[in-house]
Order: sequence, then structure tokens, then C-alpha cells
Amino acid sequence: MASVSTARRRRLGASVAVVLAVTVGAGVVVAPGAAAAPASVAAATATTADVPRVALDTEIVSTGDSGYLTSRKDNSGAPVLEWHRYTDGTVVPVGSGTMGYDSNSDIAVTGDGGGKVFLKDMREGATWSASYDLASEFGAGAEVVGVVGDNLFVKTPTGTADYHQLWQLSHVDGVPKKTNRSASVYSIDFKVIASTSATLLLLESNRVFPNSWSHYTQFWRKRTTVDPASSLPDSRRSIAPWTQASTGAYSADYEAHVEYRGGVTELAVDGTYVHPDFAMDSSMSGAVIVGIVRDTLLYGVPGTAGDDGLSPLYARSITHPDTAPFKLLEDFSSVAHAPDGGLIVRGATAEADGLFRIWEEIGGLPGATLMADTGRVLAVRVAESNVPTAVDLEKPGTTVPMEWVLNRANATVDLTLTHAATGKEITRRLAPSASGSASGSRFAFTWDGVLDGVSAPNGAYTWRITATPTDGIGGPATASGDFRVSRRADPHDFNDNGSPDILARDASGVLWRDDLFDWPSNGQVTPAERTRIGGGWQIYDRIEATGDIGGATTGDLVARDRDGVLWEYLGKGDGTFASRVRIGAGWGVYDKITAGSDFTGDGRADLLATDTRGDLYLYKGTGSWRAPYEPRVKIGWGWGIYNELTATGDIAGAPAGDLVARDRDGVLWLYLGKGDGSYASRVRIGAGWNMYSHLVGAGDVTADGRPDLIGYGPNGTYVYRSTGSWSVPFTRQTTTLYEGEGTRFDDVS
Repeated sequence: MASVSTARRRRLGASVAVVLAVTVGAGVVVAPGAAAAPASVAAATATTADVPRVALDTEIVSTGDSGYLTSRKDNSGAPVLEWHRYTDGTVVPVGSGTMGYDSNSDIAVTGDGGGKVFLKDMREGATWSASYDLASEFGAGAEVVGVVGDNLFVKTPTGTADYHQLWQLSHVDGVPKKTNRSASVYSIDFKVIASTSATLLLLESNRVFPNSWSHYTQFWRKRTTVDPASSLPDSRRSIAPWTQASTGAYSADYEAHVEYRGGVTELAVDGTYVHPDFAMDSSMSGAVIVGIVRDTLLYGVPGTAGDDGLSPLYARSITHPDTAPFKLLEDFSSVAHAPDGGLIVRGATAEADGLFRIWEEIGGLPGATLMADTGRVLAVRVAESNVPTAVDLEKPGTTVPMEWVLNRANATVDLTLTHAATGKEITRRLAPSASGSASGSRFAFTWDGVLDGVSAPNGAYTWRITATPTDGIGGPATASGDFRVSRRADPHDFNDNGSPDILARDASGVLWRDDLFDWPSNGQVTPAERTRIGGGWQIYDRIEATGDIGGATTGDLVARDRDGVLWEYLGKGDGTFASRVRIGAGWGVYDKITAGSDFTGDGRADLLATDTRGDLYLYKGTGSWRAPYEPRVKIGWGWGIYNELTATGDIAGAPAGDLVARDRDGVLWLYLGKGDGSYASRVRIGAGWNMYSHLVGAGDVTADGRPDLIGYGPNGTYVYRSTGSWSVPFTRQTTTLYEGEGTRFDDVS
């Protein structure tokens, strides 16, 4: 490290500063291994409360003790230069020039982008101003390569090859004063990269001829005084190649500059060597040195104010260069350097976007404090959630619109819907809607009422969205809520989703459940999902869906073993069943059993059975799972002529459940229930029903509010949709249920 005397450090202590030419290239950077800012740094970032507003495209140009200079575009796209006073927030148009220079003072230095430069003292009450025509002062090709206070450093061509001279142009006693600051007649290029009010750091290159036939270029970093008459000697060091994009910093303890070695950007610190840990990879090829705060180097690749790119401002320890860098700002685009050694940076945190003052905080680390706000919030926020709290899926084709509004569109939104009882989920990545709103960008999801491939179960649901910014600025935002799905109970529904389930046992004794979509697709009733309930059901010679006999909302079933014992299986509401409970013995006397309808009009499911003598018995439901049926009551005789008996529910508009019976000739008869456990005289429905091995009162499989009938057999499976008319109670529809499986199952209910 270059030595700096104690006296020199005292003189610099109150006035250290750095200079960065406005504004260098844009780009998105990546810093492998960059860590989050230490807590002390993050805590120093202010909120947007009680700070002045600036336009979104505002860039910082320069700052002094009394205010700062900014640049923005007006409605026509023309540049506007403005001075902002610290005392009262007054904004003063500068009124001259289209671009500005970082002067490290209260002198606003602007130019027309060509050869004219304007200077104006912006302190309140000051009237001094000056202007220069560089072509008149130095001739064609003169170019400003640095500004320190009211001193311009100008590069001018000599007229010989590509050699240049460096001139200092000052204003002394109202008269321009030019001083040649060239170190060699063979100088090629110059750039002032950092300064204080008294000292400047200069990059220089010159050509040296060691012999008559070859030549090469030397590159120098030179520290000298702003006052050309000062007796402080120059300090020159040879460095690697630099360009006009190179930057640097200077403080009482450190000097730093950018070098380029073999296409790699390196940040040279201490003035004596290059820290190998500060070599940048290709993603940081445009890195600039922004400044030095105590023992911390600030650097990054500047972006453009107000864009959606990610250009972080990194901070890294000079004394411990092996430690990982951390982000001081999530984004930055320009910087100005104050006389007290602080910085003003146009940038953003996750919480705010605007102008930040960078200065040493507790522990010597740099902190960022918001001093002017653009009003743009960079951290993604969920502004609105529009999700219904009650969802009725009873009507076929019902969809559920859901919508969320974010404060910005450049985010991914992931949605999870969860059924509380089962834990089953829907997850979706949502795309923003084509049209936004004044409050932000809309992300919509239309739920079709299907969960895990079947009609959604009733009950409580939760929703949660996670919105993750795609530009990396800020962390994810979340929002959550709940809603409840309701559907009318169906006696043949075992998983509480309102749509019927059909049970079937195969020849190996495995019981299966087919959940049906209860709205026709292309004119067909379609199974949604087949689930294996379990094996071992071959011990039963009769399995019958009973509807709700235990007081729950979903269906139950009974099964008779080969010893004539009847067992109860209560549905759990998730498509499975609880362990069996013994109802009673002696049920072997019955050759036909049917259940699942309310025959007595009391709202509870009953059971009917015929014995081998043809007597018909009613077992009235109690509503208690411990004793689900009252003692039997004989309600008819002569039913031995039928080989199939099926409770259908109310298919013709009467007050209670109805019944169909098939005789041995295949003729199907309808018995309309009277609601007191008795029936009206039978009505002939039609012949040919002996093609089916099983007839199932399946509940409402077509979602029209009326229960339907399913016929299963070797010649195919069909749905018989209720018409609501007792004279012609059914119309036949095709279905893909049990397609090609007409002989696979020996019991269907």
C-alpha cells in the first residue's frame, strides 16, 4: 500500500471523495458466492416515508454540501438537469447543457455533449457562473476527461500521431486559466478517476521508444494535486491496460482502480498490487469501482434507472478480500461523490427505489439510507386476493374463478389449493392476465372443480400463492386464505364429493370403487378414477350400498357372509371404510337385499329383503350405526317371482323412494313408493332386462337432481337416466364404465 503521512490523513479525513464519470454501460450481473448484506447494513436502509419524490428515470450526476444534481427526461424525451437543495427540498432547473459531470462540489458542471461546458455555483444566494467553448480554448478535438470542483481537465490532440496533452482549465479572478498537466510529450490518453478537493487520481498512457525499430505503450496511475502550483510531488505507478470506461476510488487509506488483463476485469486496491480475489468473471466484465467506505470497496455493473434489470451494488472487504461480497443495493445505475466522502447512488433495495446516501454505519460497514423516492416498489406485493369463500359445485360445469393482483408483472406465481381433510392438493404456475389494472398485474386461475382427477370433495380448503420476483429483487411474497366446497349428499357417494361411486368385486375377492363424473361428457357418463379398496371380500355372498346409515354425510355398506351374518362398513368419507361391525345373524334366509333409499319418508335410509318364500320385509333405518335398523316389518308377499330387486330412490316425483323388480322373463316393473313403507301397484317398464347380471340404484349420476339406474352385464353396461315420469321412467345412455369388463365382476352395487 502506498504510504500516506499522518498529517496527510488528517487533511483528508474530512474531505475524502471519489469520482465516477456519468454513466457507464448497462447490464445484468452475477456475482457467484455473493452473500446477503450483514444485519447492520440491511437495517440502515430507510423506508419511503417523509422523503422527497423524484422521477423514475432520474439519474444522479453530482453532489456538493448544499444539494445534488440530477438528470431525467421530459415528456418529449429531452434531458432535464435539476439541482435539489438539501435545506428545503427546492428543485432548481440548471437551464444549460444536456449532460452533467460529477464535480464533487456545489458547482453544477454541465455540457452540450460537444465542446461547450457550463459551470454554475448552485449554493443558495450565489450568482457565479462561467462557460467555456473548448474548441475556442484548445482547438478541435478537445474533450473533458475529469472535473474537480470548478476545475476542468481536458484532453487535447497535439496534431502528431495519436498523442494528446492534458490541460487544467480553471477560473481565476474571473479569467480562464489554462495549465498544461502533461507528463510526457508522448502521452496518448488521460482520465481522472477519483479526487478530493486537493488531490486527484489520474490514469495515463504514453508511448516509449526503446530503440529505432520498435515501440510499446506504458500505462500509469498517477496521484497529483488539484493545485498545479503545489509542491506535493507526483506519485506514479505502472499498471495494466485501462480504457475510458475505467473507474477508481481514493481515500485517506486506499487507492483503487480498474484494470484489464487478458480480457478479465480486475479491481486493483492499495495502489501497490492487484488483489487476485477481486478478479471479475465474464458476467462482471463491465464492473466499475463506485467508491470506498472505510475498509470496504463498492463495485458493480451499472444498469439503467427504472428498468427491470438486475444490477446489484456489491460491497467487499479490502482487508479481508477472501470473504464473500454482499449486496448493498439490489440495483444501481449511477453515482455521485460528496465532499465529505459519502456517495449518492441511484438504485433500489427490495423495499424502495430512488436515491440513496451511502456512508459508514456502525462497525465501519457501509449503510444505505433512502433520501429521495421514485414511488416504485420493487419488492413484489400481493395487492388483492379475489377468491370466493363459499363454492357450490352442484351444478354441472360449474367453474370457480380466482384472481390475485400483484404490484408488478415480472414475477412467477405458484398456487396451491389444499383439501383440509385429505391433504390432497392442486398446484399451478399462473401466468399474468393479458390486461392488468391500475392497481397492478392480474394473475387468474379458473378451477374446474376437479381435485386429484375426481370431483372435488366437500369441506374446507385452503389456498396459498407464492409470488417470486423474476428479477431477483426482494424475496417471495405470499398470500393465503380459505373457502368451503359444498355439494348435495348422494347415497352412493363414499368420498364426500357429491358424485356417485360404484362398488364392484372381482373374482379374486378384491373390492374396487369407481368414482363417476356426474355430468355426461360427449353424451356419456364417465368414470373419473378407480380405487382399490382391498382384498378378502370373497367371504361375502352379498354386498350392498346402503346410503348413510351411521349419521355421516357419505354412504355406508353392508355385507352378508356365507354363514348368514350381516356386517356393517361405515364410510370414512374419503372413499375407504372403517372396520366392520356385526349387525346380526340369520340373514341367510333372504335371497334378495336392496338398500339405499328412504321408503318411509323420515329422511333415513332403509333396507328391503325378500325371503325364499317371496315375503318382502322392511328394515327401517334408525340413524344409529350401533343398531342401524329397527326390527323387520313384513310389507308384502308374492315377491318370489322376481330375481332382482333394486332400490332406486325417488325417480318419479313421489314423496319417497321407489323400487324396480325384474321377473324371471326379464321384464322390469316399477313400484312407486308411497312414503309409508308401502307401494303403489306395479307398472311395467319393459322387457329384455335379463341381459344384465346386476342392476344398481346408483344415485344421481347425471347431475339433474334425479337418481338413475345402472345395468351391468356381459353384453355391456348402460346408464338409465331418470326422466321424472312414472310411465316412462328411464332413457338409456352409453357409458365407458366397465367397458370391456362385463364378466370381470361378480358383485356390483
